[in-house]
Amino acid sequence: MSMLTRREFLQAAGGAAMSRTMVHRAPFLAQGAVTAQAMNSEGIHSGASAPIQSLIFPAPREISISENDFVLDDQVRIVIPSNASEEDLFLANSLVNEIGDRFGLYLKIDRVENLDTQQRFILMGSRSNSLLGQCYSHLALSKDDDSTVPEGYLLRVEKNIVFVAGGDDRGVFYGMQSLRQLLISQDSRLYFKGVHIRDWPDKSFRGIYLFLPGRDNIAFFKRFVRDYMALYKFNTLIMEMGASMRLDKHPELNYGWVQFARDANYSCRNYPPGPFHDVEQNSSHQDTADGGFLEKEEVADLARWIKKHHIELIPEIASFTHSYYLLTRQKELAAVPENKWPDIYCPTNAKSYSLVFEVYDEYIDLLKPKSIHIGHDELFLPVGASPHCADTDIGELFGEDVCKIHDYLAAKGIKTQLWGDMLLESVRGVGLKKHVSPDGWTYQTPGGMTPEQVERLIPKDCLIFNWFWNKEEGSESDAEANEATLDKMGFQQVFGNFTPDMKNYETRKKRTTLLGAAPSSWAATNEFNFGKDLMINFLGSSSILWTGQVMQPDALIVQVQSMLPDVRGRLSGITPPSITEKVITPFDISERFNADHKLTSLGIDLPDLKTAVIYLQKVPFDLKLANGRSAIAVGVEGKGSSGLPGVTGISIGEAVSSLIFLHAAARPATSKESFRLIWDQQDTADLLGWYEVAYEDGFVTTIPIRYGVNILEWSWGKKTGAHSYCYGADALPIGRHSDSDATFFAYEWINPRLGKVIEEIRLKGTKGFRGGSNDFNNSYGPVIESNAVILKAVSGVRKRS
Repeated sequence: MSMLTRREFLQAAGGAAMSRTMVHRAPFLAQGAVTAQAMNSEGIHSGASAPIQSLIFPAPREISISENDFVLDDQVRIVIPSNASEEDLFLANSLVNEIGDRFGLYLKIDRVENLDTQQRFILMGSRSNSLLGQCYSHLALSKDDDSTVPEGYLLRVEKNIVFVAGGDDRGVFYGMQSLRQLLISQDSRLYFKGVHIRDWPDKSFRGIYLFLPGRDNIAFFKRFVRDYMALYKFNTLIMEMGASMRLDKHPELNYGWVQFARDANYSCRNYPPGPFHDVEQNSSHQDTADGGFLEKEEVADLARWIKKHHIELIPEIASFTHSYYLLTRQKELAAVPENKWPDIYCPTNAKSYSLVFEVYDEYIDLLKPKSIHIGHDELFLPVGASPHCADTDIGELFGEDVCKIHDYLAAKGIKTQLWGDMLLESVRGVGLKKHVSPDGWTYQTPGGMTPEQVERLIPKDCLIFNWFWNKEEGSESDAEANEATLDKMGFQQVFGNFTPDMKNYETRKKRTTLLGAAPSSWAATNEFNFGKDLMINFLGSSSILWTGQVMQPDALIVQVQSMLPDVRGRLSGITPPSITEKVITPFDISERFNADHKLTSLGIDLPDLKTAVIYLQKVPFDLKLANGRSAIAVGVEGKGSSGLPGVTGISIGEAVSSLIFLHAAARPATSKESFRLIWDQQDTADLLGWYEVAYEDGFVTTIPIRYGVNILEWSWGKKTGAHSYCYGADALPIGRHSDSDATFFAYEWINPRLGKVIEEIRLKGTKGFRGGSNDFNNSYGPVIESNAVILKAVSGVRKRS
């Protein structure tokens, strides 16, 4: 385990394992059919048939249905005290915007001294809100009914009152997040579902680790904070910074960072070119801020936004290890100066700390953080290549470095956090480890610090991120013993690189020094990466850390896939035409059918499928059978032959607002993590083919068909080894019989040229596509297996008359 990296661990422990878990998904398919019927014209779940446990995510500790729903109209008021606090105003305005932006009903906010119980109103506040006592009395509640646990809340939805009370500001804020999820539109009626809730979190540290977004993804990032992290009750954001903010004292680092990112990406490498003897370097993270840097004003604005949503921002500013950003223009400080892009500074050079602290100070002055994460993982220093470290105990240097940075931060009232792998010999090994480079050079890397060194050198108020909580197959490291060792050493810890399939979590969480956990994103902060890779990890972690209960993999996948239409709408900021428009009709594509239920060359035999018009929400699909054929199948030529045509054309002849394709892959493919191809992240999701949209004026645009992004295999409901969910398309069961596992995926493409007539669509399959590698290297993976895209139906949203 001595050379194991965080991302290799993530693959072994959870991220990849979760996406390949053996799950029979029939329960979701049945639920999906019911859900589709229960959706209204705005696409909001009616709640009529939803079980009470699924109304809110993560599930509340205590929830029951009240006698009446609270109907929303223009007579409803949101009431705040006459001396309302800034937080009272923020909550009220947030709810006004939530309801108004989605449904056009903008409620009025009234400042009042006393509650008018004859009026229908919404009241939200913490114990400092002077109106809460009156509402407690009116509802005959004890003030102790709201949880005294930090971040806990009480929520009651009655016929004439919506009441959200929190023991603190975070508590009422999370109560409002639950209220947002109770908003239902059905049959021209807008209301909050009637419930009584008492709720509080299991863990106090509920985080996500991610990269600072690039400028083009700031809007997405703000939606992610407001409509995902806050909505699902995360309270901590660890953000990797590097030189991705303009540094006034060291602008050369910004320039160097951009050159570093370009060199890695334009060389088509995950790791930088030119390492000494081609020795392994990793965690270059050149997609932080999309390979650029933000102005200080932009970073400050993000910090304000994060804080406003009750999330603590912890900047991760790596030092000692993974310090590429510090050394791009300061190579004289490198431990191994022969590297083209050094990643470890020399801790024996005092000038290293002058640079580190000047960079830290710029972030501290701007962000005023309570804590800073200093990195310090994966010390793969080739000891003999370092002119000043070759004869020095690296454990001593490592510990002295941590202590020096800790003391500098502590003098400013800032706590230190770091990755903990180098503190344990059980993780990094004992003493120096021998390695041979690709060119035959023999070198040694350091093992972990000795227990004596940790006791003597590492301050015990450091918060340790434990990413080695899972036993890697073949490893001698005992995962549970690792966290026990950190405990005995006197540290508090959180599980880093967390995934929701941790073994024995419900017992391990009882350790009093375990504060919580944080899943990680190790690729650029954008919707594509988060959507295809991280919904299971993020939402599963939210549930575990709030409820304290582990969701079984099949139940979690069911839950996540059912949530994705709403998640997708919030994260993209786009409401598709199928939600807002009334006229949606199927196209007759049967004259291009070329396949029946068997694709003999691929060994595929589909079960009996429906042959009627069926609906997903309000989108109709015409599942015709014509001359014994029921679909269009186009080959994906990879290893072996598909035996199918590579292209087919489908007549449209209309100017539509959007097209909805009902399609599936013949076989499972792969969607690897985006960090497998940092320079080409889109292609980490296997490209099976594309639709060419040909307009009557000759212009052609394309729609990629990517596995796990907008398509999965038809047998997704029963097979193993498949991607867990499809972020960009919705599952629709189309088997003729209830026990027939056949699922196709409805993907809506919005026409970028509204009013332009689409002459035809051409479905094409790829040839010899290579995506991401299973290994952590600098190359594409092998050619994918041959496959097919099966198109069952196409429907269109007509333009308004």
